[in-house]
Amino acid sequence: MTSPSGRRRLLAIVAVVGGVALLGTTAATLLRPHAAEPPPASAPVAETALARAISTAQTRLRTTPEDPTTWAQLGSAYVEQARVTADPSYYAKAQGALEKSLAQRPENGPALIGMGALANARHDFTAARDWGTRAATALPDTSEAYGVLADAHTQLGDADAATAAVQRMLDLEPGVPSFTRASYDLELHGRTDEARAALDRALLDATGPADIAFCQYYLGELAFNSGDLDLADEHYDQGLLADPKDVSLAQGKAKTAAARGRADEALAAYQAITTRVPLPQYLQEYAALLTSAGRADDAARQYDVLAQQEKVLTAAGSVDDLTASTVAADRGDAATALRHAEAEWAKRPNVLVADALAWALHLTGRDAEALTYAEKAAALGKVDAGFAFHRGMILAALGRTDDAVTALDSALRTNPHFSPLHAPEAQRALADLRSPR
Repeated sequence: MTSPSGRRRLLAIVAVVGGVALLGTTAATLLRPHAAEPPPASAPVAETALARAISTAQTRLRTTPEDPTTWAQLGSAYVEQARVTADPSYYAKAQGALEKSLAQRPENGPALIGMGALANARHDFTAARDWGTRAATALPDTSEAYGVLADAHTQLGDADAATAAVQRMLDLEPGVPSFTRASYDLELHGRTDEARAALDRALLDATGPADIAFCQYYLGELAFNSGDLDLADEHYDQGLLADPKDVSLAQGKAKTAAARGRADEALAAYQAITTRVPLPQYLQEYAALLTSAGRADDAARQYDVLAQQEKVLTAAGSVDDLTASTVAADRGDAATALRHAEAEWAKRPNVLVADALAWALHLTGRDAEALTYAEKAAALGKVDAGFAFHRGMILAALGRTDDAVTALDSALRTNPHFSPLHAPEAQRALADLRSPR
């Protein structure tokens, strides 16, 4: 766990510089033309900027193929394009471009940073840490190298190293990438108000539409996760003013619509979102909402699409056992949920995986073991309704009624809309535990 003095310094830097995972400096920024045409109305701002960046790099390389810097920029742009479009075929293109850069100039920092970002995107966090370490050696005063390290250490569950990497980013370049990572680090440690302050500071530095949309989305997420639907909608709406086609902001609006009981609106939004960008997260949320609406057959079809998307990601080198575990748990397949959670824990023992493993162990009836992992999930102090719900159900199964009531009540007070499947279950369990025997 991060030392109190280290966490205080992180906050102090945020406060002093600001006056009060996760965007890096992309190749789209590095390669932006001096006078770019406005993006077409049908395309997200981030996606069109990346397309221009890729086209610019490709044009340069056709005339000057011995250009390791541009190969590195192209590879990094491909990594970002894979994220924006949910098309993992860009991973192989990114790897090829970055390897060409390293072949032309071994140990060049931009290519090492790109390889680290690619490894993080593929969920190979140990490799990402190693690439980030090499990048920081090559470019010790470049914040992007520490961004790779911050993301890798966070996922690997090394909280002290993650905070140190974020701190180094803040020291070197206090801007959107460092403040957004500081926000997530603070959120993981349960310091939600300070996490919000860090995002507010990032928003002050955000100049491009994509950065503004990104900051507003995560401010909306903090509000939603705290149960404040009005504030969440306000942030999502402000983000959409900057980038009307941003998919993550549309997903935020779909969540708040569902939470307000506007199921048809939310389902229509998720259908459009998953058609455009079939990310596993969006498909899982859509399937859960369909299940809660009593449309089991439609939900099953979305889970089938999700399974196919996971196969595509796996073929591209990105294995995500965490999502596979939570999907299996949602579908009532406890054995599969446990198998995937154990596999993920072996790769990245962080608080999110600890929570998934706790829940999978509970579903298989191993509640004493489950409680151990629920405690690991809570170790950093993250305030999370889902974590509290899982802990409450585990405690109830162990016969610790008073503690279970406290945990379930905390889940619903934190965010009564935390899940279309599990929030109603939490309400029923809490009522049952409080009923006279």
